[in-house]
Order: sequence, then C-alpha cells, then structure tokens
Amino acid sequence: MSVQLDRKTALVLIDLQQGIVRFPTVPHPADGVVENGRRLAEGFRARNLPVVLVRVITGQIGPEQAELVLEKHKEDIVVTKHSWGAFINTELDAQLRERGVTTIVLGGIATAIGVESTAREAYDLGYQLIFPEDAMTDRSVETHKNSVQKIFPRMGQVVTTDAVLEALKQFDE
Repeated sequence: MSVQLDRKTALVLIDLQQGIVRFPTVPHPADGVVENGRRLAEGFRARNLPVVLVRVITGQIGPEQAELVLEKHKEDIVVTKHSWGAFINTELDAQLRERGVTTIVLGGIATAIGVESTAREAYDLGYQLIFPEDAMTDRSVETHKNSVQKIFPRMGQVVTTDAVLEALKQFDE
C-alpha cells in the first residue's frame, strides 16, 4: 500500500520516554518501537519536515520519568501533556498550524491510550492521519489490535514504518 505524503506532513511520537518504555509491551517490544520512531524522525528531519516529541507528566509519571529516549534535535518540537491526548491543554495544534501541517504520521506508546486519544483529537481537528503500526505498541495485544484494526482505519491509513520511509524518498528528487 502506497503512502501519500506532502510537505505539510509532520511526525508526532507519543510518550517515548523513560517512564513508559520500561514497561513490557506487545505485540512490538518497546525498543523496536523506539528504533522505528528514531528511523522516522531521522527521515523527517532529513527532509526538513516537523518532528514532534510528546511526553507525559501526570501524578503517576513525574518529571524524572519524562526524559525522552529519542535524541531531541534543535528544530524538534517538544510538547508536554498531562492527560492521554496530546492536543488538550497543550500548544500542539498551534505549533502544527503555524507550520501549515495538514497530515500527521502518528506513533508511540501506548497504542490504545496516548496514540489513540491523540488520533481522535487530531481527527476531530481535521488532520489527515497515517499510522505506522510497527512504530506503536501497547501493554495488551487485544487493545493494540482493536486500535489498529478497528479504530485507526476509520480515521486514516494504517501502514508500516518502511512504507512511510519509502514515501519520504519522493522529497529527495
């Protein structure tokens, strides 16, 4: 399945931080999801497309656990959220609109919580969505599959990290 990207596309990675990636995850190990997130971020940065790293701080996850596991580059946008979704009470929408973003490639942990909540908010705000399934994971196979097989296809396109990276090559010409 081919992925359609344009210069108005941003990468948004949810909760790839110390306090989250240490938990066991399925169907994809957290380290594999982090690696796919890193590959996507490098691909977006190489083409001067926005990369957003979202972290969560709540009563259960303090600032010391909010340290991002991906290296932040100076042009990256870092958003701190205090609930499941990344748009509510954050500057994410304003940051994306300021850059003219209309499409979001969305990944992270956990599929059925932070990623799905952010996807629902993004969809309601009118963003086009692309979901690299192997760049997200959960603590439950059932909730991951429900999001990927039932929810996400109603909001956008479910693909692989490699498919997104292949689509980014169009900007190299």
